[in-house]
Order: sequence, then structure tokens, then C-alpha cells
Amino acid sequence: MKKWFAVIGDPIAQSMSPGMHDHWLKENGIDATYIPVHAKTKELPSVIASLQLLGCSGWNVTVPHKSDILPFLGGVDEAAAHMEAVNTVVAGENGRLVGSNTDGSGFVRALEEKYGSGRKKDEILIIGAGGAAKGIAFALRSAGYGAITFTNRTLKNATSISERLSNSTYLTIAEAEQQLARFGIIIQTTSVGMLFSSEGMPLDPSNVTPGTAAIDIIYNPLETEFLATARNKGAETANGIGMFVHQGALAFEKWTGIRPDTVGMMKRLTQQLEDQHANK
Repeated sequence: MKKWFAVIGDPIAQSMSPGMHDHWLKENGIDATYIPVHAKTKELPSVIASLQLLGCSGWNVTVPHKSDILPFLGGVDEAAAHMEAVNTVVAGENGRLVGSNTDGSGFVRALEEKYGSGRKKDEILIIGAGGAAKGIAFALRSAGYGAITFTNRTLKNATSISERLSNSTYLTIAEAEQQLARFGIIIQTTSVGMLFSSEGMPLDPSNVTPGTAAIDIIYNPLETEFLATARNKGAETANGIGMFVHQGALAFEKWTGIRPDTVGMMKRLTQQLEDQHANK
């Protein structure tokens, strides 16, 4: 029986995961396919039952179901338990569903691919206090990175997340802007700056030190206003393509046992997004 995989979410038409995984399947000679499944929240139980009934070998989970899927699983890994969110499901032969969260680990892989692994002593500033911030912080701590500071427009959210992570603290947005020079790695995890967003920047990076690693997990547009401003001040910038590709690659490994070509995929998706914007 031909294997198949999926991604579930609402909305789902914009997802780049099907193209990415289908390419990897073909590239590695695997007779399988990967499809998008539009699943509204009220339909989640029936969608999961259908995926199991039809023999889906595994699927990715995107918004808004990353937490809602937890009650349907037979177990989760440490990262998913810490984040209380799942982005990858493996369907075992016995029907048991196991959930993982590869977002944070995918970010760390992308970080080290871009900047190397010699920045673990750098102070880190994470902008945002949502699920992405939580997962990235957990993965950074697990990988041996040092002091982490959170900042967020709603300070109590930054306070709450810092209390759950050892060797971390928090600042107001204004305080963070004033103290940017002390941070060697700055990570923007909010949705501010996404295509069609008119919110501007979550934090003004004008005070960054040249050479600082400034990263935005958004990849559409490829360069947000936050990244453009940081780059003009001498920062070494990176968008969210690396995290997206590496979190997908980790899921692919869980399903197939094969580590796919991430470098080629990043180039492929970057070119695809550049062509989309050029044709508008």
C-alpha cells in the first residue's frame, strides 16, 4: 500500500509544506505522497479518525490545532509536553498516535547552519511570549545556549514564560530597545511583520551592535521591516525559511528515517517566494 502523509490546519491553502515534502519524497525515491487537509476546529475529531481509517502514516499540524490535538494522542515527546503543542504526528502500526514538536529544534538547526555553533555564550533576546517563543527558548536551553531574556508588548506574558525557564529574565519593550547592544542573538517570534500586516515592528532594532545575529521567524515576506532595519545597522540577519525547512526535515526524518537536503530546499523555497513577489 502506498504511503501518504498530510498537513492539517485552518486555513491550509497557503501552506508550503506539501510542495516541500513531495519534493523530498521524490528526491529520495520514496513511493508516497503528501497532501493538505483543511480541518476546521469542530471537525478535528472526525478528521483525525479519517486519517487513521485511511492509513495516513503521519501528519503535520499547523494553526489552530497544535494544542487541540493533544487529547487525541497516545503520547508526546519532551518538547511537545513542555510547549503543550504538537506539530508532527507519527501513526504507529498499532494505531497509537505519537506527537512531537520540531519547531524549536528546527530553529536551533537553522541557527547553527547559518551562524555556526560558537555563539552559545551570547546573551539572547526573544521578542514575543507565545508558543513559538516558548519552543525556541526550550530548544536553545536544551542545546546548551546561555542566558535568555524575553520581551513582549504584554509584559505579564513575558514574565510568565521567563518564570518557567531557568536562567532567564524579562524586560519591557522600551528597556529592551535601550539595552539591545548587550545581546548577541535577537529572535523575533511574533506575527508582526507578516505579509499584509500593517502593525509595523514589534521592537525597534536600531540599537543593535554590528555582527549581532538578528532573526525573524517570518518568511513571507523574506525580509520584514525588522530585519531590514537591523541589517542596515550592521546585523547579520536571517528570516524564517531556515526554521520552516528544518522543522519539516525533522518531521520527514521521523516518518522515513531519512534526513533530507535542507540547503537545497531553502534555496528552492526562497526562489519560489521571490518569484511570487516579482509577479505581483
